[in-house]
Amino acid sequence: MKKVFLLLVWAVFSPCSRLPASEVEVLEKVAASGDAKAQFLLGVVYAEGRGVPKNPERAVELFVKAASGGNPMAQFNIGAMYANGIRFPKDEVKAVEWYQKAAAQGEAKAQYNLGMMYEAGRGVPRNDAKAAEWFEKAADRVNPEAQFKLGVFHATGRGVPKDDARAVGWYQKAAARGHAAARFNLGAMYANGFGVPRDIVRAYAWLNLSMFDDEGARAARKDLEAKLTPAQKAEANRLSAELAAQFKKEQEQQAQQQQQQQQQEQQIRRQ
Repeated sequence: MKKVFLLLVWAVFSPCSRLPASEVEVLEKVAASGDAKAQFLLGVVYAEGRGVPKNPERAVELFVKAASGGNPMAQFNIGAMYANGIRFPKDEVKAVEWYQKAAAQGEAKAQYNLGMMYEAGRGVPRNDAKAAEWFEKAADRVNPEAQFKLGVFHATGRGVPKDDARAVGWYQKAAARGHAAARFNLGAMYANGFGVPRDIVRAYAWLNLSMFDDEGARAARKDLEAKLTPAQKAEANRLSAELAAQFKKEQEQQAQQQQQQQQQEQQIRRQ
């Protein structure tokens, strides 16, 4: 049963996958036994119609059971539902309670959302120091949104001592994972020499990579471009392409690792 369950975990989280009726039946049996992870996975199956007709009511029922049984992903889902008034009356205090349960178990999305609640004073008194604490926990678990937020907090001195060098470090982590705003802010740090030596070539490279196309971003790129010599602009474009290729390679390696993990789980099932 454990081998089959491992495959079900993979199948439920594989994009666009549909579970055969026989596997849904297995998941139903495991969930009925009180297994919180199975209850959460079955909730996902019903929420997204993975091999069964979509049934939001059944999904919520299963998420509640799984959350009450201690499953952190279900606890996060329930928190998000309360925070946004989905399937439950909007209740930010209850949202925080469920986020705290999930965050205490290391669920990075819950840690990030909890930071957002403290930053905005939603469901809890506003507290930038607490927000920074939760953002850092999520950032350490490689959540790029939290990494970006920490960059902003260190750059502005919100909830933490102002430290441009640390801001740059967090922006770099988020930028490497494709966070557009982090890439733009990193360009601004290089353009102004905040936390790093001033480098308009590298600044222009990061602004290009950010892919921001609003009026402010276009103006920033245009202003910086006017300061570059043709040789500097060529170097910046080369650096942009080099960084893009590096990030693409890292993403491909991550995708390959995920594929290998899926193949191993398939082999487990055939044994």
